[in-house]
Amino acid sequence: MADPFLIVGLGNPGPRYENTRHNVGWLALDRLAKRHGLSLSKVEQKAQTGQGVIGSNRCILAKPMTFMNLSGDAVQPLANFYKIAPERIIVIADDLDIPFGVLRVRKTGSSGGQKGLKHIIERLGTQDVPRIRMGIGRPPGRMDPSDYVLQPFKGDDFITALEMADRAADAVEMWLKLGIDAAMNRFNGQGEAKSSEKPKSQLEDS
Repeated sequence: MADPFLIVGLGNPGPRYENTRHNVGWLALDRLAKRHGLSLSKVEQKAQTGQGVIGSNRCILAKPMTFMNLSGDAVQPLANFYKIAPERIIVIADDLDIPFGVLRVRKTGSSGGQKGLKHIIERLGTQDVPRIRMGIGRPPGRMDPSDYVLQPFKGDDFITALEMADRAADAVEMWLKLGIDAAMNRFNGQGEAKSSEKPKSQLEDS
């Protein structure tokens, strides 16, 4: 079997942050793990991890327990320990600059201001870290973005978040089976946008 993939969902530990916008990466990882009967019950390298086979690929699923801004302190040691190259790491994270419910799949690029992804890029020393960005939209009015991302989903928004998490899990599965290009073609921009405004990230990528 080939070298493993490291699939990382970003979020913050503790019940206070459960089901918040900043934790959609964890939500997607949980959905993926449940589909394949994997339990993230091991604690190593500042992360909760679980291992198993998805499709024909050995995968290590990880939730950094470092808090978002220090996610690289878990990802870089895990990558070193399991000898996983950056191109075989899949980071799933929230993104303020993408409309709520929309996915963006990328092979490389800047963090776009996502602090967890930024720290991972810094610790690995490369921007060539594949990622699935889950749109959570911009805060309403003059709300501080740091307050907005720590708000829990409510009502229909939570249903939309679950649907987006399932699509993110679908994207990982296609990625592992057919490659990242297939996942990009299938899932980029997919989802019911809650805003007609073209996201900043899309402008940067186009």
